[in-house]
Amino acid sequence: MKVSGIICEYNPFHNGHLYHIRKTRENGATHIAAVMSGNFVQRGDTAVMDKLERARLAVRSGADLVIELPVQYCLSSAENFAAGAVYLLDALGAVDEISFGSECGDAEKLLKAMETVDLAAVTHADEIKSIMEKGYTYPRALNSVVNGFDPEAASIISEPNNLLAIEYLRALKKSGSAMNAFTVKRKNAAHDGKESSDGFASASLIREMIDNKSDIGEFTTPQWADAIADAAEKGETASISRLERVMLYKLRTSSAEEISRIYDVGQGLEHRIYGARMAGSLDELLFTVKTKRYTMARIRRIMLSLLIGITKEDMKQLPPYGRILAFNERGREILARAKESAKIPFASSIAKLSQLSDTAERFAELEIRASDIYGLALDTVTSAQKDYRAKIMIDME
Repeated sequence: MKVSGIICEYNPFHNGHLYHIRKTRENGATHIAAVMSGNFVQRGDTAVMDKLERARLAVRSGADLVIELPVQYCLSSAENFAAGAVYLLDALGAVDEISFGSECGDAEKLLKAMETVDLAAVTHADEIKSIMEKGYTYPRALNSVVNGFDPEAASIISEPNNLLAIEYLRALKKSGSAMNAFTVKRKNAAHDGKESSDGFASASLIREMIDNKSDIGEFTTPQWADAIADAAEKGETASISRLERVMLYKLRTSSAEEISRIYDVGQGLEHRIYGARMAGSLDELLFTVKTKRYTMARIRRIMLSLLIGITKEDMKQLPPYGRILAFNERGREILARAKESAKIPFASSIAKLSQLSDTAERFAELEIRASDIYGLALDTVTSAQKDYRAKIMIDME
């Protein structure tokens, strides 16, 4: 039995994800445990479909167990996103390796690049700070410095999936986890690319196609294509644009001090955001706040965190539990293996998990609130408290 852990969003699942799972199986994985973003995703957006539906489809597409990544980690930096997900896989106590995609496709090169970057962050801190003071993001400043003495490492960290892969490796190192690292080279479609090739397209292009009601069947499995079409017909697909008025309301009724307590708000950014409260649309708000230093994705994450109520304090705790969203027979075998070795409780009922501790109660509170807000982003608004009534997918076919 070899259990491989995959960190994913499946927003939506596409042929690149199918290829990743196949290559992970070819590398010897008999079982796959996935940690998946819930109803909000790391680019600072709503997920196309509800997390339970995506988890159900994930199990039908090659994953055996799906565990929810808490919302505060979904709406955070790549570093925190990776740290929370890696922690959950390690805490399961049954995962042998973590498998992830990268443009590089070489774990050793990624590890070497990570070490170079970590050294540069310390030895060239003043130079990085100086570049950032000109208005550039930290990753851009870091890449500029690294390029001065290690062009290969700079080239590696210039690719988005390589950067996320390095964060996975960094999280493994910091946690002292015994899990091995395995990477699959991304095939054809670039991250956020607008071109498709040989049945492969980026998730962002597929999302655009969904918005335009185009056929996505070429780029995903029939089950996913049918499920998305069915969800669209029933009004069960989500868009952040439907949260525009509640987000504007939240900003207009928040003080600069309240905004300053939101995670990832620093260096006076709260004043820039507060100054945008006159905006008459979400796009106007985002473009008013955005600079070379503050990316659109970061601003969207901050605004969603403000709406949900995720603060800096909420990022100081590691997940106190793992919430199970779906599993099959092999997933049951993973859970059986984890029974004696798990570092935290794993269960499906958020009501029961919330009773474990004060920290668990807070994590559950944020998750339930996030799902309630997500219900407002659907074409057909759903009722509140849906997380309490959620029925997980148990697939024994």
